[in-house]
Amino acid sequence: MGLLSAGDRVALVSPAGPAMASRVAAGARVLRSWGLEVTAPVVESWSLPYLAGSDRARAEEFVSAWCSDVAAVFCVRGGYGCLRMTDLVPWETLPPRVFVGSSDVTVLHAELNAVGMATVFGPMPGTADFVDDPLAQQRLHEVLFTGRRSWRAGTTVVPGTARGVLTGGNAALLAASVGGPRWAAPAPGAIAVLEDIGEEPYRLDRILTQLLRAGWFAPVSGIVLGSWTDCGDVSAVLADRLCGLGVPVLGEFGFGHCAGSWSLPLGVPAELDASAGSLTLL
Repeated sequence: MGLLSAGDRVALVSPAGPAMASRVAAGARVLRSWGLEVTAPVVESWSLPYLAGSDRARAEEFVSAWCSDVAAVFCVRGGYGCLRMTDLVPWETLPPRVFVGSSDVTVLHAELNAVGMATVFGPMPGTADFVDDPLAQQRLHEVLFTGRRSWRAGTTVVPGTARGVLTGGNAALLAASVGGPRWAAPAPGAIAVLEDIGEEPYRLDRILTQLLRAGWFAPVSGIVLGSWTDCGDVSAVLADRLCGLGVPVLGEFGFGHCAGSWSLPLGVPAELDASAGSLTLL
């Protein structure tokens, strides 16, 4: 049983940076080929070209789309901006919806997971990671329409098993959220999934160190490491910062900013077997 069915209406929103209109149109065509009815976002020009409109306009678009008659909300792209608009959204009043996004959208996943809604960390229809990647499209489709519940991928870094709620996303955005008005460490026993792009090893060290010092990893019972695209060789940093936590670690799992990225639900209980290279929803 999937989260969506043919005939469902879905909305595209721009809570972060502006997406190319041609790419959004191409992504919407893919979603329509899945049998979905798609409402595209309205992108306004604004003085800061890296944002798809003012903070209030992006928040209002997000809330309006969410509260309309839709089954799901898809973010068209990340980039930067979600952190600026998240405090303008009445999270606890939002009705249940399927939610899809990644990268900078990690901020919104955290907010929705905190009020009890599960979400899907997956490629976004206004990005090349979706439009130009049929395998990533297929893997998102599997989660949304067939209810995929297990994955075998990655390599064992620290063996062992763990059970807990999947949480996390983009490491830099998790660190940037520390100290926010609703920030909190993960639930006890959580399984952390982490990825990033364009962060040199020393910057990734700083990101992980900030999360460690804030106590973000203290409740975590297992770790799944995704892609580290354009980050250089970060294996030593990851080992130094994470392998001494005494929890199982599965590396090179293949989600995040990479070709054929897996789409993963967040905010749902799962079992990690780092020894066998498997992740299973419970």
